[in-house]
Amino acid sequence: MNRSILDYLEQSKEKFPNKTAFADVDTSCTYSELWERSKKIGSELSRYLKPGQPVPVFMDKSVDTICLFLGIVYAGCFYVLLDTKQPKARLHQILNTLDADVLITSKDYDGDREGLLFDKPVYDLQELEKGEIDEKKLAEIRNHALDIDPLYGIFTSGSTGTPKGVVVSHRSVIDFITYFTDIFGITSEDVIGNQAPWDFDVSVKDIYSTLMVGATMEIIPKQYFSFPVRLIDFLCERKVTTLIWAVSALCIITTLKGFEYKIPSRIGKVMFSGEVMPVKHLNLWRQAIPDAMYVNLYGPTEITCNCTYYIIEREFLPGEVLPIGKAFPNEKVFLLDETDNLVTEPGKQGEICVSGTTLALGYFNNTEQTRQAFVQNPCNPFYPEIIYRTGDLGLYNETEELCFLSRKDFQIKHLGHRIELGEIENAMDQVEQIIRSCCLYDDKSSKILLYYEGAVDKRQIQKRLREILPAYMLPNRYYAVDKLPLTKNGKIDRKMLMALYKGEN
Repeated sequence: MNRSILDYLEQSKEKFPNKTAFADVDTSCTYSELWERSKKIGSELSRYLKPGQPVPVFMDKSVDTICLFLGIVYAGCFYVLLDTKQPKARLHQILNTLDADVLITSKDYDGDREGLLFDKPVYDLQELEKGEIDEKKLAEIRNHALDIDPLYGIFTSGSTGTPKGVVVSHRSVIDFITYFTDIFGITSEDVIGNQAPWDFDVSVKDIYSTLMVGATMEIIPKQYFSFPVRLIDFLCERKVTTLIWAVSALCIITTLKGFEYKIPSRIGKVMFSGEVMPVKHLNLWRQAIPDAMYVNLYGPTEITCNCTYYIIEREFLPGEVLPIGKAFPNEKVFLLDETDNLVTEPGKQGEICVSGTTLALGYFNNTEQTRQAFVQNPCNPFYPEIIYRTGDLGLYNETEELCFLSRKDFQIKHLGHRIELGEIENAMDQVEQIIRSCCLYDDKSSKILLYYEGAVDKRQIQKRLREILPAYMLPNRYYAVDKLPLTKNGKIDRKMLMALYKGEN
């Protein structure tokens, strides 16, 4: 029984010592090299840190960064990646919350450190690798380790505007990745093309699927997603077989007509999450690479990546709702209504709730927020059963498949009617020439706002929407944009759109 994700690394190192484990555009490392570098870093860090401490990492994703992550884990600590492009104010908030004893960076980022105002030791990765491996110390740390020890922390924005540090244990990742790789047939033959930032939980599936099965992970430069020709060339040249991407990343290729240039024919698995996948774009992918397996994944950071999956095995028409499917093994996913009663009948909506060993440990240094989100199952008065309330609304369709509706935050009361903004966006998928859309609500003026990409005017949109939606759901304001803004994690940036609207009104 594995107690640490380091077991993954060591098992793959024994099986595939000279195989490339991770590669970026500049360099690569074999499993043996990754193992040795990580143990050197862990040995050096163990001189300064006690197990269980958070270690902030101020670096971009790279082969060096993965060595550092695993080195931190060898020291018995857990890593927190700081995005080097984030505003300094946000980085200050994260560092203040962590109250960490050290910060690790690379000599490449000397100029960026100054504004961090970190008054404790800052170590360079290059210095940490100069020492020798202390097998005795590492063995001592490992012998005292538990599978419920934290592995990583990821800071989410949160509804309060203050970053919340989700802390996830080894046990949660081991439990999830074991089922994830098995269900989708990820093996040592796979080459995983990493799109997600490493402070975003989609990357956890890339990193630990790779380590568990002895696959290879190719780290795709972020700038390639602005140039589909370079992106597709990379996928072909690196022989990528597996994509576990944000929806917007997949949509970039189809929006910019990348498949007219070339088809990356080795791709056999396409998995997506983070937002609702527009059926138009899904169908373009399925037309281009018809033999691949397509999977709709759902789940927030707090439950270790995903809690449900739906393998797409039939045709969907634009406007149809893609199910989020069924729960991963050893996870319970269910709906609760507004009075905390279990929802089981089709068509009735409820909040999506989750329990199981993949639940995060909670929010770091934030007891109040942890207690609000990780709560006792109201359906179980008999013994402790912690569940996570996602804040997402869902329902069961006629065939009893679970479907995502929208965030509770996106449910509005307009003209006396309760409306899901996601339902309007779904209807927009049926309007020809629409590429993507996003709906917002202005509480002050009681107006539904529609932002969209596509060469189509307001009258055409209104005409088509009137055929699909009741009058009270029709948008009040229409805004055509060249490109919908995206967050760093690849989701449509609703806050930026609302700020844009308020700046014009």
